[in-house]
Amino acid sequence: MHVDPPVVSRLLPWAARAWFVAAAAGQWLFAAYIVWVLAWPLLLGDGAAVNRTSLITGHVAGDTLGNASLLGHVAAAAVLNLLGVLQLVPALRRSHPRWHRLAGRVFMTLSLVAVASGLYMTWLRGSRLGDVSAIAISFNGALIGLAVTLAWRRARQRRFAEHRRWAIRAFLLVSGVWTLRLGLMAWVLLNQGPRGNTPRLDGPFDLFWVFGCYLVPLVVAELYFRAERATPVAQRAVALLLGLCAVLTALGTAAAFAFMWLPHF
Repeated sequence: MHVDPPVVSRLLPWAARAWFVAAAAGQWLFAAYIVWVLAWPLLLGDGAAVNRTSLITGHVAGDTLGNASLLGHVAAAAVLNLLGVLQLVPALRRSHPRWHRLAGRVFMTLSLVAVASGLYMTWLRGSRLGDVSAIAISFNGALIGLAVTLAWRRARQRRFAEHRRWAIRAFLLVSGVWTLRLGLMAWVLLNQGPRGNTPRLDGPFDLFWVFGCYLVPLVVAELYFRAERATPVAQRAVALLLGLCAVLTALGTAAAFAFMWLPHF
């Protein structure tokens, strides 16, 4: 059956919206988990509650700098998960440009705070499962710094089309820890158990996904950027890919919420 080009061209933005809705739900559920289970107990000094979660290194008595880094990291992560998806809404950018600029500065600043605290905890506090996953986290942090810097520069230069693309890349990179959890849970659920997974994240799938959790979304984003100016056939293919990403995001969110987050509320 022939599909008119205008109909095909609408598939791409609708598929992007479907992924956005799934991502927003997952990001805000993760933010609620971070605030209620991690940030709030840390603020209250309830280290025992924090240590009942699955953190590699939680609250350590006497480790003032390490505990402060953990609090700064989880607090930044909560705000980033709440704020990031809102920066992607075109209507919000158009109707509230001053808010968008302010929120963008907050997002970029907290991204760097999360990177710095994350690297400190990984390499100096020893909060890591293995060296490969630590290297993957560090590479993710370096890419976050690059994307945030270029997004900020393009905005200052008023090159807004390029700024949009770099801001989306920064959002996807900052979301790497969230995507890691969703991808692992969706994989385990689809396989009805771990296949290529180990508790130290050094199984075959683990070794792929500790890098893939942020590199795969970057590849999908690049395909989306190119599809915006591509032929109807290419747009349809990328729309199907985004639709699949939306389904997997929703599946991973449901599994992560049920098995990783909800038990700690």
